[in-house]
Amino acid sequence: MASHEKNLIAARGKMLRDQLRARGIDHPGVLEAFSALPRERFVPPEHTEDAYADRPLPIGYGQTISQPYIVALMVQALDPRPDYRILDIGAGSGYQTAILAGLVSHVYAIERIEKLTEKATAVLASLNVTNVTMCTGDGSMGMPAEAPFDGIICGAGGPDVPECWGDQLTDGGRIVMPVGGPHSQVLVAVEKHGDRIRRRELCGVRFVKLIGKEGWPED
Repeated sequence: MASHEKNLIAARGKMLRDQLRARGIDHPGVLEAFSALPRERFVPPEHTEDAYADRPLPIGYGQTISQPYIVALMVQALDPRPDYRILDIGAGSGYQTAILAGLVSHVYAIERIEKLTEKATAVLASLNVTNVTMCTGDGSMGMPAEAPFDGIICGAGGPDVPECWGDQLTDGGRIVMPVGGPHSQVLVAVEKHGDRIRRRELCGVRFVKLIGKEGWPED
């Protein structure tokens, strides 16, 4: 095994220990998914050495791949289960999509920028991830044609949780997304039980904007 590959494997192990387990990520499936997936495949070549760094990285087109801990926190809050159908909004690099694909029955992923959709689709195919349906579109409107979903997760910050997402969620399902202003947000987990909505705040975050009809207008 080449030293470069050994270094990346070591960095992945350190990420699991220092960034995830040490901060309370304890869902066995989530930890296993992060351990198995080569994050370096989802970042531009010039950032390969930093693939497991504790920070977001640029992926082009003004977008980022979130730091590993935040991805893990969001996926854990979603409480994914093997029979679930999940909607992943703002798929970006496809990393979070691939993590979810290892945990649930099927992931429906939507990305606003077509070039990122194409790149993510190619990476997922190269890793033989087959239980993903990826498309380009306005994620703020969800994906009503494929609803209902057992969970909805969003990698972009909006002014609030779009009402239409709740309509596309199964009873008992969850939505995890950043909510707030265009420059800083609070990560929230929303759980639907009949007509009741339970909402809890997880932590402060800073995400790119959710652009779309039910999000922020494009600059």
